[in-house]
Amino acid sequence: MSEKNFEKIPNQLELITKRWWFYLFFILLQFVPPYISKGLDMSEGFKMSEMGWITGEILTHALIYNYKAIYPLFKIIPLLLIIGIIWLKNRITFIFDLYVAISYLLFAFLQSIAYTEKYGLAILTVNLVMFLIVSFYWFWEASVRKNDFSAPNQSSRKYWVIPLSFLAFWYPINIDTMKPDFNLLYLFTNMAGLAFCLMTTVYIALLLLYYPKVNIATLKVTSLVGTIIGLYNLLTNFIIAPQLLWWNGILHLPLIFMSIYGLIISGKKVTEIN
Repeated sequence: MSEKNFEKIPNQLELITKRWWFYLFFILLQFVPPYISKGLDMSEGFKMSEMGWITGEILTHALIYNYKAIYPLFKIIPLLLIIGIIWLKNRITFIFDLYVAISYLLFAFLQSIAYTEKYGLAILTVNLVMFLIVSFYWFWEASVRKNDFSAPNQSSRKYWVIPLSFLAFWYPINIDTMKPDFNLLYLFTNMAGLAFCLMTTVYIALLLLYYPKVNIATLKVTSLVGTIIGLYNLLTNFIIAPQLLWWNGILHLPLIFMSIYGLIISGKKVTEIN
């Protein structure tokens, strides 16, 4: 690849997010069935009605639940990085971008893959692909460094994202009973640091605080996938199983609010973009 063609790649990645078929791709992606290694008779084809049950089985038995020992690590690191952004500003941009990109890789594999007795190896294909796309755009951001953390946007209208992202990061819930539990230790010990829904809220919030001096394409892709996952959360927590998951649903509301806002604002024309 020539140097001239290589330099065009960043512009092409931004341009893709402005095409109508980019959104169509994500819509069609929702109909891609999960992969399972056993437990389903494929002689009559894959029934869409099975997707809900398989999805639930994957999400409740995902690999993430096998690595509780590293939960604190993925709570402490993002806290340190956010503090680093406040004090060191752009000197830590690359490290932050790279960490977020790696985080989305972990979300993709740890939350989208499970081994279950009923289905064997099971992969939630749509989530895996979407999370990998988000990860790719953050790796790209790490290389081009469009995020400018030198000074946050001074508009007080953006400060609403801080308490919502804090709530998501804290995730005050007893994971066994799914009931409210405001244990402050959860700020450092629970699974939120390895959960797409909760950390996406934090990452979008940070980009919104520094908007418009951020990577608009990365904000848009992250917000788009966050909106899709947020809508699924609304369906699961408030319609399918509200008696059990109502509090989990409330704790996931910041994701849908933040993602929709990020998607809208990333589509606006701004006069000052890095």
